[in-house]
Formats: sequence, C-alpha cells, structure tokens
Amino acid sequence: MLPLPPDVARDLPALLDRALAEDVGDGDVTTEATIPAGTRATARFLLKEDGVVAGLAVAERVFEAVDPDLAVAWTAADGDHLEAGTVFGEVTGRARSILVAERLALNLMQRMGGVATAAARFAEAARPATVLDTRKTAPGLRALDKWAVRLGGAANHRTGLYDMVLVKDNHVAAAGGVRAAAEAVDRHLRETGRDVPVEIEARTLDEVDAVLAAHADGLRVDRVLLDNFARPAPEGGVDTAPLAAAVERVGGRIQTEASGNVTLDTVGAVARTGVDFVSTGALTHSVRALDVSLKVVLDGA
Repeated sequence: MLPLPPDVARDLPALLDRALAEDVGDGDVTTEATIPAGTRATARFLLKEDGVVAGLAVAERVFEAVDPDLAVAWTAADGDHLEAGTVFGEVTGRARSILVAERLALNLMQRMGGVATAAARFAEAARPATVLDTRKTAPGLRALDKWAVRLGGAANHRTGLYDMVLVKDNHVAAAGGVRAAAEAVDRHLRETGRDVPVEIEARTLDEVDAVLAAHADGLRVDRVLLDNFARPAPEGGVDTAPLAAAVERVGGRIQTEASGNVTLDTVGAVARTGVDFVSTGALTHSVRALDVSLKVVLDGA
C-alpha cells in the first residue's frame, strides 16, 4: 500500500469514517437495487486533463475502508505530472463495493489533484522564490490540502496557530504597535519555553524598519511578512516597485515573505523582486478540481 505522511495517517481514519457515514448512511440503495450481490468489476482511473495526480494513497484507504478485499493497482505515483487521457490505476473486486467507494475516492483525488496542479504551476512561475500555502484550507482537510501542496512542488506555511508566531495587523493594533508586539512575543516565548519561528507583518516601510530594529535589538524575529506591497497597477498587472524597495530595505537581514495580490499571472513579477517566499491562499481556498474519472466495467460485460 502506498505510504502516507504521518499527519495524514493520523487524521485520515476519522475523516473517512465521517465522510462515509455522510455519503453512505445505512446503505447505497441504488446500488443494492441494481447490482447483484455477487457481481465483480474492474474500474480504471482516467485523467481527463493535464495535471499532477494526488491522493492515490488516500483513495487506497477509501477502498480498504469500504471493502478490504478490493485490490488497487497503480501505474503512477502521488505527485506525478501526467497528460490527459492517461489511465493510471485500477481497482478490482465486488462491484457494489467499488460503486459505494467511488465518489469519496474521486472527491478527495480531484481536490488534491487540483491543489497539487495549482501548486506546481505557481512554483514553476515563482522560481527561485518559494511558494507557500496558507491556512485557507477546507476545514477538516488541512493535512490533505497541505500534502497536495507539497506534492505539487510548493511548500507549507504554518500548519495551524500553534507551530509558528505570525503577528498580523490585528495583533499589532492590539499590542500597541510593531515594537510592542515583538517585545510581547519575545517575552511570551521566553516565559513559556516555546521555540517556534516568529514572523511579523509590515504594511509600510516604517513598519519594516520597526521589525528590523526589533531584530537588531535581539528580539526573536525570523521573517517579515510584506503584505500588499505588490499592488494592482492602473494599466493592469501588478506594481512591484514598493515590494522591491521593501526587500532592498531588509537587505537579507531576515527572511522576507510577500502576500497579497498574488495570482498565477503576477507571482513571477512578485518573485523577481528578490523576496524569499511568496504566500497565496489561491493554492487551496478556491482551487478547481482536477478532472479524474473512474470507469466501472462489470465482469462479463
């Protein structure tokens, strides 16, 4: 069976239990009415557009959860770039079981494939900067969404609210300014003994200077988030001059991350400013599903 990342392996059983209960309830009444109990079948996965396939290992667990006797075989792997028309796997066994598992397996593969494909396109357009995802994931599917991002060649930002400090505008306002927020974070980490990266958002060059001053004075600051420094240009596209000025101001003293107004059309220009990271919610918050189908053929048909 294909391997799963530890976080996915931990979360997936409960997710599949909920998803199958939601979809199947006390039985697939249509399949039970139309497919004789002993009927066997073979179903083949077909990619209907160019893209990065993802979720193959997850689909295996769906079929196993429905019927451990189903046999799944692949001619591709998670993260492979395939062309439209490629048949990349098949499942054989009881026809009823295949039909019960079909929609959940496809839903997860299509979403993960869509995320991975978007991540691959952003990552290619942004080189040499690293493209990061955000927490704008489907609730309950974060581990799968973030794995799909990695399969596509982009990288993960923080997983949740617990594994990184990210001081944004509301935190800055509540703390009384960038310096006060940086001091509060540094004090909290020392008092609690927590060792997590610290990133602080800046919206102006003055705030960039405040972040750099905090770092220079020994406060824990690993990265500055340059939010909306790349701005829509009146003639279309994006004006990256303010972002380039901010990156130059930082001068490599800490990591830089750009966010805001990042699309597939603009990410290349944003990356060319020399920023280290570019983050975008577009990888996960409104991704278009990858078109994958599963054609079921009954034995003897």
